[in-house]
Amino acid sequence: MPVSILFQYLLPHRLLSRIVFHATRWTWAPWKNFLIRQITRRFNVDMDEAAQPELASYAHFNAFFTRLLKPGARPIDADPQALLCPADGRISQAGPISAGRIFQAKGRDFSCAELLGDEASAAPYQEGQFITVYLSPRDYHRVHMPMTGTLVETLHVPGRIFSVAPQAVESIPRLFARNERLVCHFTGEHGPFALVLVGALLVSSVSTVWGDLEIPPYASKIRKRDYRGNAIRLERGEEMGRFNMGSTVILLLPNGGPQLDSTLKPEQAMRVGFGIGSLGRDR
Repeated sequence: MPVSILFQYLLPHRLLSRIVFHATRWTWAPWKNFLIRQITRRFNVDMDEAAQPELASYAHFNAFFTRLLKPGARPIDADPQALLCPADGRISQAGPISAGRIFQAKGRDFSCAELLGDEASAAPYQEGQFITVYLSPRDYHRVHMPMTGTLVETLHVPGRIFSVAPQAVESIPRLFARNERLVCHFTGEHGPFALVLVGALLVSSVSTVWGDLEIPPYASKIRKRDYRGNAIRLERGEEMGRFNMGSTVILLLPNGGPQLDSTLKPEQAMRVGFGIGSLGRDR
């Protein structure tokens, strides 16, 4: 295991993330403008697609990081039967869930029950499918619905906050099932599905459109919120949440439900609204 990865085991993950949380919301102009310029230059961020392209106009770094895009910047697949990619980024892995196990990288996997924090909730996905999308600092950091669904419940699962960069994914066993995360369960015309928003080192802050800031605070035990009866229905392609810094989204699909495109490959570039499979027929 690389020394840089071993060092992460010793770091005070939550303390560092709390510091970054406040630092990215500091409104002092020289500080926030410096951070924004560094990220846009280092990662070649395309500000032409931002609703507000002027860097100095953002109140703080996090406002820039979660920036809104211009209308039409992320058109969704015109086929109404297309399953949509929920986030910008690159595919980490995608494919079948075999006997409840989800492939991570290079012979590493983890169980669906571990990821979801609940054995019963994992049952529909035991032989289903998954796609894991990694968001880098240059990406648009709002997460959108892959299909229309009604929110059933969320689970805030406590954990470590390791990096989710490719080297860490290849090196740290059960990484996504160990990091702090928000599990969002939905149901729709095609059955249940889950979106898991995974926190990462220095960037473990998650918001949703129905609950605003969900993480932090960090959890000491699983926190479940039941939304049955609240009629929170989100349309295909609609925003459902955002990372207040970058991380990873995992979409879980049930056995017999929507099907991923068999041509999806690791490291393939993705954008919100890209067709990644079919809701009701082969693609």
